[in-house]
Amino acid sequence: MLKKKININIPNRCFLGKRLDQILAYFLKGYSRSFLKKCILQNKVFINDQVENHPDKKIFGGEKIFFYPPPVHDSIDSPENINLDIIYEDEDILVINKPVGLIVHPGAGHQNGTLLNALLYHYINIKYIPRAGIVHRLDKNTSGLMVIAKTMIAYKHLLILLKKRKIIRKYQAIVHGVMISGGVINEPIMRHHTQRTRMTVNHAGKKSVTYYKVIQRFSRYTHISVQLDTGRTHQIRVHMLYIGYPLVGDHVYFNRVCRRPIINMINKDIDSVYMFPRQALHSYSLSFSHPITKVMMKWVIPLPKDMRNLLKCL
Repeated sequence: MLKKKININIPNRCFLGKRLDQILAYFLKGYSRSFLKKCILQNKVFINDQVENHPDKKIFGGEKIFFYPPPVHDSIDSPENINLDIIYEDEDILVINKPVGLIVHPGAGHQNGTLLNALLYHYINIKYIPRAGIVHRLDKNTSGLMVIAKTMIAYKHLLILLKKRKIIRKYQAIVHGVMISGGVINEPIMRHHTQRTRMTVNHAGKKSVTYYKVIQRFSRYTHISVQLDTGRTHQIRVHMLYIGYPLVGDHVYFNRVCRRPIINMINKDIDSVYMFPRQALHSYSLSFSHPITKVMMKWVIPLPKDMRNLLKCL
């Protein structure tokens, strides 16, 4: 039985001669064109109350299209009763505080226990939205604010805001070394040629821009605020390493061998730094224009307990 329905009214003459699958891809930007083509072939698209299963059907303007999307997520993405720390919620969006250790998307070796599995459990209709409404991600061991779309239209508009860099994300981090001042890092990032789980600065990569400023200096470390202009994988971790201020606890990009010269120099404060189990990075501020109401919204949350304790030790 077809339940969920999306209505599209085609403006007169604006899309004269365009293919049906092209039209759907234009209006439903959250779905891939291949997925929409598959839906057309499966009789899930109607034009003026008549089923249409030809993706190359020409559109002339004035038509009323009804789309009955199937669930985007297959049986591998199973709902799981995982608690969510909800900071804000309305009919269209959800803002959460992601804890350390929670993986955002299922992947190799992590098919269960993810944020996506939790969203599928708590919000039954979110299975119709790509990525269960997740528009940006945080690393497993990075904590903090994330926004999730609860409707397809909110998802589409949030993707547009993200692409236009109008979702402002600010982080706090603790890094090795004493920074003199803040600055900007404008260095392209790409996947490492041989270590495929790592990213690296490379002029063949994608544009990546990170702004940072000093919050507090310690004898051998610095507490900083970071704002992303772009959102590449591991961007803050890679950029801070590149300029010589790697994140405390980042055992991927700053391993024990790298830390040894620093460790030999310092006193008892090294125990807290050396044993810190994850990268000291937290998404503390998130702001954007609401995708439906257009009201400017902002959320700010405190540092998690582990980072607060680390700062006390320093």
